Amino acid sequence: MLIWVVGSLVALVILMYVFKVDYIFRAIRVVYFTGHNSAFIDDYPYFENRTIAKGIAQEWPISSRYNTIISTSKLDSLHKLHETVAFVLIQKDSIVYEHYADGYHRNSKTNSFSMAKSYVTAALGKAIEQGFIQDVNTKVQSFLPELQGKFAQQVTVGDLASMSSGLSWSEEYYNPFSITTEAYFGKNIRQTILKLPINSPPGQHFNYQSGDTQLLAMVLEKALPQTLSSYLSEQFWKPLGATQEALWQLDQKDGLEKAYCCIASNALDFARMGKLFMNNGEWNGKQILSADFVQRATTARFDASPEYGYGWWLNTYAGKKIFYMRGHLGQYVIVIPEIDLLVVRLGQTDGMELKGDPHNSAFYVLLEESLKMLDN
Repeated sequence: MLIWVVGSLVALVILMYVFKVDYIFRAIRVVYFTGHNSAFIDDYPYFENRTIAKGIAQEWPISSRYNTIISTSKLDSLHKLHETVAFVLIQKDSIVYEHYADGYHRNSKTNSFSMAKSYVTAALGKAIEQGFIQDVNTKVQSFLPELQGKFAQQVTVGDLASMSSGLSWSEEYYNPFSITTEAYFGKNIRQTILKLPINSPPGQHFNYQSGDTQLLAMVLEKALPQTLSSYLSEQFWKPLGATQEALWQLDQKDGLEKAYCCIASNALDFARMGKLFMNNGEWNGKQILSADFVQRATTARFDASPEYGYGWWLNTYAGKKIFYMRGHLGQYVIVIPEIDLLVVRLGQTDGMELKGDPHNSAFYVLLEESLKMLDN
């Protein structure tokens, strides 16, 4: 019996390598052996990382109302149910309210997950501004000629940023055999992405898929004279005065950034990109990013999909324009320019997906209850 069991396990391992799904071993070790059922906010030490260096720190000012406003019962319930680890309100560039839980604090690093997509889009805007890429209509194959598929010659960098590439990708987080799982736990994300064809006409409609952002990062890798992490540091992290260095997960040692996700940082430093976009690319009197590109990024490309622009989620609430960064398990930086407000939430789980509504239930609670706190 023992020989049969051992032989079966050996055969299973061999088959997994033959069919190139050996990344599942890493997934099991990182996820299930740590008591989780998915990627989690503290998983960055289990991967290789590249540093996003900080420059001269610029601390957020503290409001005269700091922590004098009271949280609502509904918001407290959300924090408890979904294990919020950081919740911050920043209005008029000052911290109004700040709350951390479960041993986390101001400088605790947690995984951004898909909030990283907003950073990659910002990097695209800067690369266009600096002439490394001509414009959003630049063809992807001019940098990645190996891109395959019936419509590979047509797809542009703008299609990638607006999630409309036509890439054959399946956005599944809990399927161990999905392309999303392979990209996250595999050790050659370039090979994983480039084996997927562009089989649908690009630029036609919005279809959220992480593979688009990863392809965009691979274009930037070819176009830029430095790594994406270094570029983000020089063009954004340092100028925006981040107080802590960040880490960006790689697929392997000295490899490629998992650019559709996985920047490890803290709530106050994540908030800085929200402020930059709220101020149309300006930071303390200096134009860090083109105002035209900021407007493009925070405006829906497709009338049929008003919920997404270029790397940013979009909504309107009580007549106010809202755009936000959003990541797996409920990572949010919500921007409400009309009242100069940033709402930042980081945590272990997210709210419910809503039928017929692309915005999560937790998003609405965070938005509505934060406004109530400020009104009170």
